[in-house]
Amino acid sequence: MGLNIDLKVIRVGLLITLFTLIFGTGLGIVFGAKEEVFKNYISENIQANPTVHDDKSKDKIWRYVQRAHFHSSGIAAYSLALLLIILVSKMKDSMKSFSATMIGVGTLYSFAWYLMFYLAPLIGRDAAKNHFLTESIVYISTAAFVIGLFMIIANVFFNMFSNED
Repeated sequence: MGLNIDLKVIRVGLLITLFTLIFGTGLGIVFGAKEEVFKNYISENIQANPTVHDDKSKDKIWRYVQRAHFHSSGIAAYSLALLLIILVSKMKDSMKSFSATMIGVGTLYSFAWYLMFYLAPLIGRDAAKNHFLTESIVYISTAAFVIGLFMIIANVFFNMFSNED
């Protein structure tokens, strides 16, 4: 007895989610092997741009890259479960594909934390947080995730977006 499920319908969302999971895992590996690379980047750029930093900058910026790791690993892990729910749901294939893509795009939220880590030593924490790219990633990924999650809930509990519509 074999399980034969066609993953093509969720492949875009799955690809993005796996990319994010690999990113989070990769950060963890690099932390273990060469944590000083991140800490040196922070220290060197804080010293080069002292006017936009305070005593808390070094530790707070280090937390940004840790949050990128935690968020990418965690969000991608539970997004895989959501993709499985989508795959076995009664949604139309076009709706499965769309909702899976939205869930996948939602996993990209963690890249906002990485971007803040990258930018903050150069332009300051507030400027990095309020940077156009950072805010764009946050708003787009959050909206996409909410749309995808809404579609799952609507299908599972209210039979919306199904083949029966």
